[in-house]
Amino acid sequence: MEKVAARPLRADARRNRERVITAAAVVFAEQGRDAQMDDVAKRAGVGVGTVYRHFPTKEALIEALAIDRFEKILSVGKEALLNPDPWEAFAGAIWAGAELTAADRSFTEIVGELTGPMPLPETLQREMNDTYGELMRRAQEAGSLRADLVMDDIPMFMCGIGFGTRKSHACPDAWKRHVSIVIDGLRAANASSPLPTVRCS
Repeated sequence: MEKVAARPLRADARRNRERVITAAAVVFAEQGRDAQMDDVAKRAGVGVGTVYRHFPTKEALIEALAIDRFEKILSVGKEALLNPDPWEAFAGAIWAGAELTAADRSFTEIVGELTGPMPLPETLQREMNDTYGELMRRAQEAGSLRADLVMDDIPMFMCGIGFGTRKSHACPDAWKRHVSIVIDGLRAANASSPLPTVRCS
């Protein structure tokens, strides 16, 4: 049977959906996955039925939030590509992505609980890979980024930084220290030995 294309949302329904997403980002960032749909509705100024019409389950809403966050990370990556300095472009994208992650508790928890890659829409995943792959390629060709860094390394250390934001620390905003340490370790000039060789499936 031929799949019927989803009908576009009416303008008012689209606005309500955007209000729910915006409110949910705040509520889940504050409360994590324990946040309730009632709290989201209250923050958005809509009835809880409106929330459920757009997102039948809390998991559906969390998935939409994760996609929205990745779209923002893609946006900062594309903006970084406009910087003609390859190293500053790469490092700036890492900093901007870390800032987004540090501000969103639910996003950190969602990504951390996954046993595999984030199930993103194919187009978004391809754009993420193309954008951050180009940032990495430019910096490596310029000799400023260590040549043995691979694409899969980036989401792994970013996930680690994200989880670090959830731990209590003697220094406020300690994640900024952690990002600085990671970025220094990515500089080609600071590489003291090759990265361990591992088998990738």
